Amino acid sequence: MATPRTVAFHTLGCKLNFSETSALARLFEDKGYWPIRFEDGADIYVINTCSVTEQADKECKKIVRQALRQRPGAFVVVTGCYAQLKPAEIADIPGVDLVLGAGEKFRILDYIDDLSKAQGKGMVRAGEIREINTFNSSFSFGDRTRSFLKVQDGCDYKCTFCTIPLARGASRSDTVENAVANARHIAEKGSREIVLTGVNLGDFGNGTAVIEGERVKKEALFIDLIRELDVAVDIDRFRISSIEPNLLTDEVISFVAGSQRFMPHFHVPLQSGNDKQLRDMRRRYRRDLYAERVSTIKRLMPQACIGCDVIVGFPGETEADFLETYAFLQALDISYLHVFTYSERANTLAIDLPGVVPTEERRRRNQALRGLSEMKRRAFYRQHLGAARPVLFEQHRDPALLSGFTDNYIKIEVPAAPGLLNTLAPVFLTDLSPDGESVTGS
Repeated sequence: MATPRTVAFHTLGCKLNFSETSALARLFEDKGYWPIRFEDGADIYVINTCSVTEQADKECKKIVRQALRQRPGAFVVVTGCYAQLKPAEIADIPGVDLVLGAGEKFRILDYIDDLSKAQGKGMVRAGEIREINTFNSSFSFGDRTRSFLKVQDGCDYKCTFCTIPLARGASRSDTVENAVANARHIAEKGSREIVLTGVNLGDFGNGTAVIEGERVKKEALFIDLIRELDVAVDIDRFRISSIEPNLLTDEVISFVAGSQRFMPHFHVPLQSGNDKQLRDMRRRYRRDLYAERVSTIKRLMPQACIGCDVIVGFPGETEADFLETYAFLQALDISYLHVFTYSERANTLAIDLPGVVPTEERRRRNQALRGLSEMKRRAFYRQHLGAARPVLFEQHRDPALLSGFTDNYIKIEVPAAPGLLNTLAPVFLTDLSPDGESVTGS
């Protein structure tokens, strides 16, 4: 059989996964493989999975079936968080040939040359997560407008609902020097914005890691990284993807407030506005600290956008607890919510906690907070109508339009015009779209 030369990728989950998929694609390109679109029938399919919820697990199985419909007999490789957590389960999915865990993901080409179509169960290569201490750099390009740059991986926190430490291992980071070099490379390729990503981004620099076979002690912290990026990389925009409230220091907030390159946009996970729930989740803060962080951001950057993650239906969450979270969020000067319905995850402490919330009640609470998020987003957008803000223009699914985001993360839609794509220009914000998800401008 001839050596397969085309490869297609599909990514599930977070921005970190997208950066790693791009890195895998470059590994294939460097070895002479030709990346093509998923629907074009590749010789090899690589599926990079997420495992934040049970739905993400089910999505993996669906994507495998889609790949084999596009190209019956294609080689199917599954990697990512789901692959590390449940490798044997994935290997049993009909059509999967190779399962690679977190420590094997970036050695994918070592296995491809010997890959043969599985007869029955796929081959598993997934080592113990506690043995993983290597940091692998990665970044995405996408449409060249925005790039996701991974600077940290893994997590040392022990939140009772979370499988990420089991899927990605201990916290480890890139060096400042290497992160700057990657950011410069991205800028040289034409991207106008870099989004810094990681599992626990604010933990950047703590501990040690093995980088290119050599153990490196981390002396720098997250504040040192962003200070160096700010002065050493010639790019228009940086964003901080998500940062824990206990790691979002006054020093970091003040730095962003004074920077021309770091955008006034923060995504800060909360998970619950009830201190009892936060203790049961083993979060490293209480709601007063979260409120203090929001207040500091808004005092220094009144125009800043603040996003928030919340989990509903965590074990033991009573109706009174939920209403306390709702009231806390309603009073906070935040801009939008990402709402997650709690789902039981194997090998987590939360699965054994008492007070299971019925599924229908979880869904009801989810819908209530999604409604609050819509109100928050609309209110934030309305605050800025009648003003001009800088927008980075991107492709829109409708060729007659361009979309983009302001510096403070307001989604903009404008009529398409020649030469605007991947440029920065001021836009006068005129009105909300009918669904409230964007703002029209001129």
